[in-house]
Amino acid sequence: MGNKPSSLPVLVIEPYPMTNDPLHTQRQYWRNVERQRPTNIVIPAHGQESVWDYPRPPQVESVAEELRVIFAGATLAETLRGLRVLETASAPVYYFPPRDVRTGFLRRMVHTTLCEWKGLATYWNVDLRGRRQEAVGWCYETPGEGYEQLEGYFAFYAGVVDGCYLGSERVEPQPGDYYGGWVASNIVGPFKGVPGSDHW
Repeated sequence: MGNKPSSLPVLVIEPYPMTNDPLHTQRQYWRNVERQRPTNIVIPAHGQESVWDYPRPPQVESVAEELRVIFAGATLAETLRGLRVLETASAPVYYFPPRDVRTGFLRRMVHTTLCEWKGLATYWNVDLRGRRQEAVGWCYETPGEGYEQLEGYFAFYAGVVDGCYLGSERVEPQPGDYYGGWVASNIVGPFKGVPGSDHW
């Protein structure tokens, strides 16, 4: 999950071996895909984090900084109660509790994707001040075991809004057309999503 999706990722069941629960089969497949580490991992400076020190399976933790999303010149989401998900090779993904999101301007899409850990993600459009953006963000309405904290929380693509902020810093979107991590100055990569990173 990252920059504005040029073509939205599609939930594909085939060609993975089928069972009576194809979503379970697909989750198990992706959980066991062999991952590689690149040779050009950046050594973090004091006060920085390397995404290569993040865990897999991913972990959820609270965020001390204020999080903010600006769209069409207005605040779409703002919170001091945010969460972030940390996963090997990816920039942190930040989640907003629904009470801190202007959900009245969001419209659910039919589109979904599957995370092998967090479950099915539903995607949302935004219509605000005469501007519309498809797939501005997503949420896990029924997250998988171990990720119940994320239930109903919203995450937003930094590349399709006016700006996303971690504290006072405007972040950059994680590379690629799929990943939704926020790249701030306190993290170093390389980040999954760059060309050649399919198996990181």
